[in-house]
Amino acid sequence: MRKIQKQTDDWIKKCGYGYFSPHGCFVAMAEEVGELAREINHVYGPKKKKATEKNNNIADELGDLLFTTACLANSLNIDLDKSFERLLKKLYTRDKDRYKKKK
Repeated sequence: MRKIQKQTDDWIKKCGYGYFSPHGCFVAMAEEVGELAREINHVYGPKKKKATEKNNNIADELGDLLFTTACLANSLNIDLDKSFERLLKKLYTRDKDRYKKKK
């Protein structure tokens, strides 16, 4: 994740725009989640794409979501590698028995 955060930061600096506020980053993330949901609904759900709709794909939408996540993390000086490590620790301790298959 550090590499992704660094590449994101390099691009933001090159553009010269700077990061949106945390609220702005979150709104952009929410928009990307909506676009991802739409694509998943088109591919796996009941809602079929209209002939006039743009042809996106799930991988691209996940990439957009990853970028906006890196933007939010960078704007708040959050190391996503450390955040993910804390999540894994929680999953392997607190949640270790939570998702066992019931017999």
